[in-house]
Amino acid sequence: MSPAGIVSRIQEAGLGGFALTDHQSARNTPAVAECARRAGIAFLPGLEVQTAEEVHTVCLFDTVASALAMTDWVYEAMPKRVNDPETFGDQPVVTWDDDIVDMEWRILAMGCRRTIEEISKKVHELGGLYIAAHVDRPNYSVFSALGGIPENCFDAVELSRTADSSIWAPKVEGYAITRSSDAHNLDDVAKVWSEADITRFDISSLKEVFLSKSLQISPRLTKF
Repeated sequence: MSPAGIVSRIQEAGLGGFALTDHQSARNTPAVAECARRAGIAFLPGLEVQTAEEVHTVCLFDTVASALAMTDWVYEAMPKRVNDPETFGDQPVVTWDDDIVDMEWRILAMGCRRTIEEISKKVHELGGLYIAAHVDRPNYSVFSALGGIPENCFDAVELSRTADSSIWAPKVEGYAITRSSDAHNLDDVAKVWSEADITRFDISSLKEVFLSKSLQISPRLTKF
């Protein structure tokens, strides 16, 4: 997915804002941020961090600088293993107009040594929001790895595209619930979404929505 391709799909879908959360890295957020700026679409840079507990978590920020600072901190705790493109795919770092400026050498499919508690503290120090990703999934979720949600760490929880909210809402009582497309290709962008009555798509507004639990999520997908 190129930056321009992502933003074009967002425009076609009519979304008011979106986030990019690549696995373990925000190095492509500068390019996507520039495409979003040119298109006049609100954008939040972030990354999906796989924790020491083998849990996927989403970190969102207002600025690319904060997302990149988080990336550097995560990189410090990652195995220094070189990526095998034939196994894990290429990991290009691109400009807004799709020039490849670098190839990330680390295996971004692997996790890091940072714990959920440590990551939560760092995200909040950088002014971001911390979300437990796809809590309903049988792998790489807080429930599959830990049996529940660690206290005082997350600002919200995310349900996957196919999760039945009537089943999962009682299990995550007390937390704001989001639903995200978690798109790995353009066809999946905007298949599901979350809605809120806000004037600005930024961390401050989302924090208020999470605290008031006034977020609405789209229906789940039953077919792909």
